Amino acid sequence: MNVWIAIGVTAGACYAVKLAGLLVPAGALERPPVRRLAALLPVALLAALTAQQTFADGHALVLDARAAGLAAAAVALVLRAPFLLVVAAAVAVTAGVRALGG
Repeated sequence: MNVWIAIGVTAGACYAVKLAGLLVPAGALERPPVRRLAALLPVALLAALTAQQTFADGHALVLDARAAGLAAAAVALVLRAPFLLVVAAAVAVTAGVRALGG
């Protein structure tokens, strides 16, 4: 029964956050600092998620084939490669390092 309580509390909290977002006046959202934050926040969250998924294994910090794939993707991005080529480079390098025993 505790799982259903957690689900109910989570659903209520999600609804409250969505309602709070709708109650914010439009004028507050048009301020330059808020617009700048809204533009940068998704990038920061995606970078944090990528770092956590790449360098963490449970509670340990690891450097393995995923880090090499991320480095290859970063190089491809610096070279202004198309997105599919960036993903392909990351996949190929990660698979190559894993195949070599990394």
